[in-house]
Amino acid sequence: MSIVALASAYGVGSIAVVRLGGADAYSLALKIAGDKPLTPRHAHLRALKNSAGEILDEAIVIYFKAPHSYTGEDIVEFQTHGGVVVANLIIDELLALGARAARPGEFSKIAFINGKMDAAKAESMQALITARSEGAAKILARAMSGELGEFAGELRADLIGILAHCEACIDYAEDELPPDVLSRIEATLCGAKARLDKIVEISRSRRGLIDGYKVAIVGKPNVGKSSILNAILHFERAIVSDQAGTTRDTVEEQVKIGSHLIRIIDTAGIREGASEVENIGIEYSKKAAEGADIVICVFDGSAKSDAEDAEILRLVSNLNKKVIFVLNKADLPFKFELNLNGETIKLCAKEDASSLKNALENYLNAQDINEIMLSSNRQIKACEDASAAITRAQGLLSESELELFAYEVKSALNHVGSITQVADNEEVLDAMFSTFCLGK
Repeated sequence: MSIVALASAYGVGSIAVVRLGGADAYSLALKIAGDKPLTPRHAHLRALKNSAGEILDEAIVIYFKAPHSYTGEDIVEFQTHGGVVVANLIIDELLALGARAARPGEFSKIAFINGKMDAAKAESMQALITARSEGAAKILARAMSGELGEFAGELRADLIGILAHCEACIDYAEDELPPDVLSRIEATLCGAKARLDKIVEISRSRRGLIDGYKVAIVGKPNVGKSSILNAILHFERAIVSDQAGTTRDTVEEQVKIGSHLIRIIDTAGIREGASEVENIGIEYSKKAAEGADIVICVFDGSAKSDAEDAEILRLVSNLNKKVIFVLNKADLPFKFELNLNGETIKLCAKEDASSLKNALENYLNAQDINEIMLSSNRQIKACEDASAAITRAQGLLSESELELFAYEVKSALNHVGSITQVADNEEVLDAMFSTFCLGK
């Protein structure tokens, strides 16, 4: 049975793309596009009609004949005039003719099963669609071109070489082997583990490139957190008041800083002696700071520091993440005495926050990297598991337990292999591709 879905974004646009794929995709396409044959990989202008002979649209029809298609099966794409109604009319007609609605990621799942792409390319492609920065797009495009597959392939080759040397050590007497064979195995093993640990560290620390960095604004009440949010957004998103506790819940917005799309979160003022409702907001504030990639910690530069300021400084200093300190109300006489050990910006949020935006952009730009990254949590877990297996193998090698050592190296080999080739299990594949777009 053929499957059909909208392959372009849902909504109004100049063009909408309806994708039809499967063994009978070509015959189904001819039922709405006329009986005249479709030449593979040629654009045909056709009037699309329903079973009653009514014209649904005049569209471009392109036939991708198996195996030379995205999925390896026959695919027909209808490039219709944009709009939800027209595309849905075509999809409804194809469903009535016998196709079924595609599940999320089903086209990509079929492509993976048919060997048209490996798991690393599929996940990089999905991550590229939702990338939140230009840097992420470049990294993921390289991963799609095969860099991540090459990384996994090189690691596999090293581990297979280690297994070969290990088998030789088991099968031959010690005096028949090169004297440095075990030291060479250990060196290769250390190199493989170092590469695994490095790519995991890079991928975790730069995850915001793909998902979008989260920036939390924290501080006491009335230090100007909401004013800073409004200044960054260039519109009055948060209520600004002299009354303490005005912001009682987190306020989130997306904003583009340079080439990066970030999620910025204004939080409730952190203070002692707040009401029960306000205390709930304060707990949200602390959780927002803990979950953020970057914390903007705001103090009132026109007021003397107190115990609450010191507590907030202690709180953010223990977060182990990027903190930008802001001394607000710089238009008033400066009185703040607390020593802030970190990047500090003085500004008046009601007048201009460009210095803070520049600091954010500089930090975000510095996170752009030329090194390959893992594009999914599944890939990160596979590398972590491989590294753990190598650690266990190193301990066994030092004890000359070569049979158990070989078992752990094979385990590491399987984990590295899963970066590009996941287990051929229907539930595993469904879980992997379920986050994809319908038309993918």
